[in-house]
Amino acid sequence: MSKISIVVPVYYNSDTLMMLYEDMKAKILGKLGEYELVFVDDGSGDNSWEIMNRIKEMDGNVQCVKLSRNFGEHAALLAGLSVCTGDCAVTKQADLQEDSEIILEMYESWKKGNKVVLAVRASRDENPVKKFFAGMYYFIVRKFINNRMPQGGCDCYLLDRQVIQVLEMLDEKNSSLTLQVLWAGFQTDMVYFHRKDREVGKSRWTLGKKVKLVMDSMMSFSYFPIRCMSTMGVLFFLASLILMIQVIVEKCTVGTPILGWASLMCVVLFAFGIMMLMMGILGEYVWRALDASRNRPPYLIDTVEKSKKQD
Repeated sequence: MSKISIVVPVYYNSDTLMMLYEDMKAKILGKLGEYELVFVDDGSGDNSWEIMNRIKEMDGNVQCVKLSRNFGEHAALLAGLSVCTGDCAVTKQADLQEDSEIILEMYESWKKGNKVVLAVRASRDENPVKKFFAGMYYFIVRKFINNRMPQGGCDCYLLDRQVIQVLEMLDEKNSSLTLQVLWAGFQTDMVYFHRKDREVGKSRWTLGKKVKLVMDSMMSFSYFPIRCMSTMGVLFFLASLILMIQVIVEKCTVGTPILGWASLMCVVLFAFGIMMLMMGILGEYVWRALDASRNRPPYLIDTVEKSKKQD
């Protein structure tokens, strides 16, 4: 009989963890057959670890993993996937915004032979500002990075054991796990759900983390930034060449004096700003190459607590 693992990254989720477990217990755990819950504490500063272990005492199918510090959701999910023992694994957010019953749909789709099953947002209750920026991110991803990204985006997905092994082999840092899953290919299906607004707790998904996700996604899976820099360089060269020829011709034929210190300074400052921007983009690539060359692991596991049943 097949076994499914449910991997839940935890970061300051002490107020929702027990509610999440009770919701899954009421809706899906009794229908899954053999299952495993893997909670990964990503350096939470609250009492999430204690609550995770309390759930472990209540359910013999729970593993609790504690990372040595906060490494980010990408690393926490990889850590959970590395210790899970199921024939497939599904990721689940701890904020109660996704209905637990979508896991049943994803599991049934996997049984039909699909090795990747994406949980796609068909609609969402969040405020218009969040919807706008989320839509912009997924538009950028679909346009410049990977057109296989669903239009509504996805945070949760089910992965076959073969796909998990591929992700462990990639071992990438400063990347997007969702885009790695899409890059890997394999037979993929989608299930759709309605994303609810967060009612309990406070989101730790800060603006800085969102900006980093955009940069990591773009620089890890697209050559667009480099191509954009090359295109801008060519356009500026052609424009400067045309203007230079125009100035020389006008000086020789009409005798127009070469004036315009203010306009010249504007052009110089603008060009200098563009060059600094390009150097910054190149610096991001260089830093990522340096970070990868250090060969540091994307996460460090401090403690793994298994139930007596699993031992």
